[in-house]
Amino acid sequence: MVVHANDANFKLEVLESDKPVLVDFWATWCGPCRMLAPVIDNIASKFDGKLKVVKVDVDQNPNSANMFGISSIPTLILFKDGKALGKIVGFRPENQIEDAIKGALDL
Repeated sequence: MVVHANDANFKLEVLESDKPVLVDFWATWCGPCRMLAPVIDNIASKFDGKLKVVKVDVDQNPNSANMFGISSIPTLILFKDGKALGKIVGFRPENQIEDAIKGALDL
């Protein structure tokens, strides 16, 4: 399941999560973001119970995007215990994203 976060609940949904969190910073007008959307949905299903997946629309939530220096989208950031473990900028194939998650989380 994918959760949509905003500036008001980002801390609760991401930084205070008891599970690792993959955050997808995106925008509705971004072509590569739209291409990545089904990949993110698949990852949410594959890692269900082990990883929380959160989407943040950068146009609607500029504070969350600015907090992590998001200048290009899509950008994926993996968080664990409130800390960023890694960042992927731009569209990547599903297997590359999965490998990055598994490597960072020792899965």
